[in-house]
Amino acid sequence: MVEIDINCDMGESFGNWKMGRDDEVMPYITSANVAGGFHAGDPHVMRETVELATEHGVGVGIHPGLPDKMGFGRRTMDATPEEVRDYVVYQLGALMGFAARHDLEVQHVKPHGAMYSMLSESADHARAVMESVLEVDPELVYLATDMNIYEVAEEFDDLRAVFEGYVDLDYNPDRSLIVEKQVEPKDPDLVADRFVSIATEGEVEAVNGEVIDVPAESICIHGDGPNAVELLETIHERADEHSIDLVGLDELA
Repeated sequence: MVEIDINCDMGESFGNWKMGRDDEVMPYITSANVAGGFHAGDPHVMRETVELATEHGVGVGIHPGLPDKMGFGRRTMDATPEEVRDYVVYQLGALMGFAARHDLEVQHVKPHGAMYSMLSESADHARAVMESVLEVDPELVYLATDMNIYEVAEEFDDLRAVFEGYVDLDYNPDRSLIVEKQVEPKDPDLVADRFVSIATEGEVEAVNGEVIDVPAESICIHGDGPNAVELLETIHERADEHSIDLVGLDELA
């Protein structure tokens, strides 16, 4: 039986601003990446997201971003490794507080947006964050969004790291992702085919037709997509057809 996790970024609303379709998407995933309040989210949304995850038996992890709500954490920022480490610890601690209210343990860390890009481009920044994760809780799983970060994670013998793949975005031949400026509906069958290919073969077709290695144990679905629920329903159907077991990150790492 093949096992794989489905993760999704959650809790990215704040105040009167709404982002994503958390209520609809949560029943179909196994891990929720909860915004920590820097790029998105607020204390009330964080609490509600943890409650929703608890209701559906979904594992929670922190989705820390740079302190830039106006830019949704996607703008480049000049920050030292120590500063980025502190941003992650701060947001992780906040989620741990809400999780403790529900006797729930935070299971993973997945940096967001420009922070993720910073860690991918700078091994020093990546190491600083990973060291802080180990200091806070050595049982935490680090969800690595690209191979640069995953290779740094492998330097740590005691860090639990899982590589993730994407099925609702296209890949370049070098395994970098093509991020859309405007999110469009996706073909459910194409997305489900990619899911099965990554889960069973560890590979996917790049935008130029070349088959590339994507050795992922977790798949990310963007919950703010216009047909995200339809994509997830099709993925679940295909998982059943191919005997793919959907499990949480804590069962993988």
